[in-house]
Amino acid sequence: MKCLAPICLIICFSLNTFAQKWTSLFDGKSLKGWQQIAGTAVYKVENNEIIGITVANSPVNSFIVTEKEYDDFELELEVKIDDTTSNSGIQFRSHVDPTGNNGKGKVYGYQFELDPSSRKWTGGLYDEGRRDWLYPLSLNPSAQPAYKHGEYNKVRIRCYKNILQTWVNDIPAACVVDTVDAKGFIALQVHTINDPKLAGRMVRWRNIRIRPVRATEVRFNGYVVNLIPNYLSPIEKANGWKLLFDGKTSKGWVGAYKNSFPEKNWLIENGVISVVSSGNAESASGGDIVSEQQFSAFDLSFDFKLAPGANSGVKYFVTLSENNTGSAIGLEYQLLDDSLHPDAKLGREGNRTLASLYDLIKANKQTRFIKKPGQWNTGRIVVLPNNHVEHYLNGIKVLSYERGSKEYRDLVAISKYKVWNHFGEAKQGRILLQEHGSQVSFRSIKIKELK
Repeated sequence: MKCLAPICLIICFSLNTFAQKWTSLFDGKSLKGWQQIAGTAVYKVENNEIIGITVANSPVNSFIVTEKEYDDFELELEVKIDDTTSNSGIQFRSHVDPTGNNGKGKVYGYQFELDPSSRKWTGGLYDEGRRDWLYPLSLNPSAQPAYKHGEYNKVRIRCYKNILQTWVNDIPAACVVDTVDAKGFIALQVHTINDPKLAGRMVRWRNIRIRPVRATEVRFNGYVVNLIPNYLSPIEKANGWKLLFDGKTSKGWVGAYKNSFPEKNWLIENGVISVVSSGNAESASGGDIVSEQQFSAFDLSFDFKLAPGANSGVKYFVTLSENNTGSAIGLEYQLLDDSLHPDAKLGREGNRTLASLYDLIKANKQTRFIKKPGQWNTGRIVVLPNNHVEHYLNGIKVLSYERGSKEYRDLVAISKYKVWNHFGEAKQGRILLQEHGSQVSFRSIKIKELK
């Protein structure tokens, strides 16, 4: 008989997951098994619901937390928010620092975002009290309409080893790969309010239940935020992602207009590929590096870290056909310390600032989503088969355009690129990391070709 072991393994994994029994975390009558550890919001039980009520002058966000901690699990519950001002969240694998917030208590850890505002980020993943946003739901627009305001919404959270997933009304919302917290408590949040008139707003939870997850078949068709450097999760591999930098060698990269990797000014160590500061003009020392492979439609993601005052860029659709001096020609995702480098004030209407389409379109950024020089940021460039292009910075879409459209060509005509015929419209091209005389580091460079 032909061996069906792989199929059996998948079936057994699935059965193992779903055979685990559900345990209720709320008896419908009391807060037994929960305790409040921060904030002064009111929590009460009525009609088989836990109701959280905002109060004026609460010094910090309020939480009731489970007395037990959980590691690998699937959590389900229903939640309803009365109005669009009462932002809330569900903590998991979380912790408390009793001395934090000047002794008022600081809860920190993963949070399932509950966002009834027009932003529609319910189901996104936030790191409360620590790293801020991990998975803004702008990374998965198809899940944004899943939350239904004024109704009970079904929430699902699954943690299995280093993979965290969320659902809203059975619609997959977020997926994060991370190793910071292996276990912790579950908590229900009532957010602080700045306006006393908003006191009395309510968040309602019911049917809270949990079961262990010992093995699970993990799937997610959207963009995965992977916080483990130079590592592709099984989900990403299954979805067609590949590393362009292996974290150890220059494999897959050569110098622009060269047959080998530059012998100077580029350094690979500790899982990072860096262009070393030289103080010279662009491509005047080691020169740019380009991918050996060419790409047409793709989803490119990369981490980058700027030294103070640094200037660099990630270019795409680089053909090397121009044989120009200086940096090779291509569409450029600008990398710049906007606060110190003078280029931020040049160009037109800010179109040379960080994450902009250099010299063409300004990136629309919020300060809170920009990491300072010396910290890692994540850039992302998406080019669809229909030539629609998007730039992201730390999970937030900052610009979009249609490559080859009249609007695009009109912008090229008033830019420094007007001297190049059909600039940026090649069918395919290489990815380029620019040497511009500044210290800039890269890691987790990965790409998925789109059909």
